[in-house]
Amino acid sequence: MLTDIEIAQRAELKPIGEIARDLGIPEEYLIPYGHTKAKVDLEFFSRLSDRPDGKLILVTATTPTPAGEGKTTTNIGLTQALVKMGKKAMLCIREPSLGPCFGIKGGAAGGGFSQVLPMEDINLHFTGDIHAVSTAHNLLSAMIDNHIQQGNELGIDPRRVTWRRVLDMNDRSLRNIVLGLGGKPHGIPRESGFDISVSSEVMAILCLSESLKDLKERLGRIVIGYTWSGEAITAADLKAHGAMTALLKEAINPNLVQTIEHVPAFVHGGPFANIAHGTNSITATRMALKLRDYVVVEAGFASELGAEKFMNIVCRNAGFHPDAVVLVTTVRALKMHGGVPREDLGKENIAALEKGVENLEAHIDILSRFGVPVVVALNRFTSDTASETDLVSKAAEKHKARIALSEVWERGGDGGLDLAEAVLDAVHNGKNGYKPLYELSQPLARKIEVIAREVYGAEGVDYTHLAEQTISDLEARGYGNFPVCMAKTQMSLSDDPSVKGRPRGFRITVREVRLSAGAGFIVPICGTIMTMPGLPKHPAAEAIDVDDQGLTTGLF
Repeated sequence: MLTDIEIAQRAELKPIGEIARDLGIPEEYLIPYGHTKAKVDLEFFSRLSDRPDGKLILVTATTPTPAGEGKTTTNIGLTQALVKMGKKAMLCIREPSLGPCFGIKGGAAGGGFSQVLPMEDINLHFTGDIHAVSTAHNLLSAMIDNHIQQGNELGIDPRRVTWRRVLDMNDRSLRNIVLGLGGKPHGIPRESGFDISVSSEVMAILCLSESLKDLKERLGRIVIGYTWSGEAITAADLKAHGAMTALLKEAINPNLVQTIEHVPAFVHGGPFANIAHGTNSITATRMALKLRDYVVVEAGFASELGAEKFMNIVCRNAGFHPDAVVLVTTVRALKMHGGVPREDLGKENIAALEKGVENLEAHIDILSRFGVPVVVALNRFTSDTASETDLVSKAAEKHKARIALSEVWERGGDGGLDLAEAVLDAVHNGKNGYKPLYELSQPLARKIEVIAREVYGAEGVDYTHLAEQTISDLEARGYGNFPVCMAKTQMSLSDDPSVKGRPRGFRITVREVRLSAGAGFIVPICGTIMTMPGLPKHPAAEAIDVDDQGLTTGLF
């Protein structure tokens, strides 16, 4: 059996100009990055204002397991299936971070015969957007420490600088550091640390900005810390936002590529869903909705993370009204939630599946709270038995969700035709009353409580003294009307990654709260979630290599 990278390397790609012409994008708005990828000038969007929007379909998943769910693969395969049915469709997904590529998860360009290409480029440096985000973020970091060193006119309290540095790599050794050692010429010593680039507020701003002007204004509103008297200091106060915008002026343009079946795809932006808002850029989705009748987007990790933030933050910010949600799962993953070890997932185990299917039911319940029709995509494996797939189907139907088998990894668009039919039925015949879960006028603690209880299924929320103080301070400073972007483990509906299935009788602990004033949300950090991941004992990087002819192996 061919691996994902071998399938990708054998595929024949169309010139990116041909993909753009099929979308109706004039050559003058295309910025090529080689023959198979390009950026689309954001100015092109102004020419589309009189066009109606297409239908918006969100893809999410059940709680991740090492068995894999295939969310991105399903997103791509579903879009390919819609095109095979004669529909004008395209997809929008995020750019992969190098951290997971070299860590545990691997790439994020789909798999099998449902991939976006060129897969190697997309999974590695691509068009340089994440590098631009990292550089813009770290420019602000450098200007903060330089300002303090050069006399500190603004009176920044070095103990209250909240802006850290970023790196697009998993590196636990950099989580907590001391800066400015070595004497007077080398800066003022203070504690700080690194986060992974995709968790940067700059990445969130890039993905939530509507225009270059909006981008610059949001960057200027970033709060980097506080003065000795407690006043907030912004990037604009440091006169850093103009240069940051200069570094990001190309990155804000959506990236155009194609699937293995030559279906157009925007791959743009890369915020994580467990520590950021987790969906591709608003600019890419808005442009896609004007160019195609059906647009399939993906929210990171499971429905209580990426989908919740898409519904409560992204849709509210951009004015999106999703028409259907696809919830991806597998029999293997649900059996793992039922307690089956990975090495035994190929064996039928109805008892474990009955227990594990509660995780699926929990995610259907979560999505139903937003009033959007739900379609379960059961990503099929050859080891699945008829009894197992029947059990999952009955659980979905019991919770009033449509369900369809998906074989898009093996068969591409042809393997997603049943799923595409179910999605079209949900879009055009389903009952749709999309609404966010909370009002922005509610207190921050109330918004956190709503998500913890109604989405995670928690009995309540506990706060550290620091978190309580920060919430009180943020509300006093006028940030109480912001939405909340919960940072929580993706491995469980709770904040304990070891708890699988559908946990009950638990509480969520908020240990600290961060302000993202430019992005326009508050980040409560729950449990032991880290904003700088670490590498596993045997990182994926160990298997990646390049032969003498420059052919990459082991990337996925």
